[in-house]
Amino acid sequence: MATLVASVASDYFQLRQLDLELEISKKTLDSRSDSLELTKTLEEHGINSLLDVQQSEQLVYTAAAEVPDLERQIAQEENAISILLGNNPGDIPRGLKLTEQPHAPDVPVGVPSTLLERPPDIHEAEQDLVAANAQIGVARAAYFPQISLTGTAGYESAALTSLFTGPAGVWTLAGSLTQPIFEGGRLKSGVRLAEAQHEELLLTYQQSMQGAFRDVSNALVAYRKNREFRMQQEHLVESAQDAARLSQTRFKAGTTDYLEVLTNETNSFSAELASAQAEGNELNALVQLYQALGGGWE
Repeated sequence: MATLVASVASDYFQLRQLDLELEISKKTLDSRSDSLELTKTLEEHGINSLLDVQQSEQLVYTAAAEVPDLERQIAQEENAISILLGNNPGDIPRGLKLTEQPHAPDVPVGVPSTLLERPPDIHEAEQDLVAANAQIGVARAAYFPQISLTGTAGYESAALTSLFTGPAGVWTLAGSLTQPIFEGGRLKSGVRLAEAQHEELLLTYQQSMQGAFRDVSNALVAYRKNREFRMQQEHLVESAQDAARLSQTRFKAGTTDYLEVLTNETNSFSAELASAQAEGNELNALVQLYQALGGGWE
């Protein structure tokens, strides 16, 4: 169920990201179309050259080309969500815009590592050990460190980060088995088949635990870094938009050519689209964390 919820949420955020990109493209197309008309008028009166008109047309065509491609992606994303929900392909109702989704660090401080007992692969590994009459309590104590997954501002805790530090990022176990599983990367010679199978199940359980902790660590890092990137991208958008407006003002005053406008308009459009993608990446990092925890942090 957690996997299905995560898939639907991820696809929905992707859909809202595409909606935002389409909104940006249409707004940009309208603005550039108005600018093209002005440039044509100035060229007709001998104020500007035909090159200025052609450069203005490039800006219009660039934005116009984005619209049908985004509309295609939106329709396909809606169909994908419909199928996930068990419906026929069709439209998907919209909720909050992508930029209106909550951006505060919703992940609370002190999320316990015991939540990682929920993922299906860990349940399966535990059941295999139970079936083999293994001492699951001993195995959990050895391979499942009891720590807080999150620290300040809901990001990864120092305890979680330290699990993956040291030479070659070797996992540090909270305990150890009485009989080592490996010596030099090979099973100890001379052990009976039943003991080897038992040790294999323990190794599978250990690897499942390690994978769960690493997935959470990766998701928390991705959320923090995507958030930082999105914030920087917003600053870039503001700067690029200011430069584009200034270029338009300079061009209308006759103090610069249209090449400057072309460059700054292109940069502004690219920055806005990248900002929309950054918004989506940040939200999808939260979805990945939800899935890594086997259904959130509640």
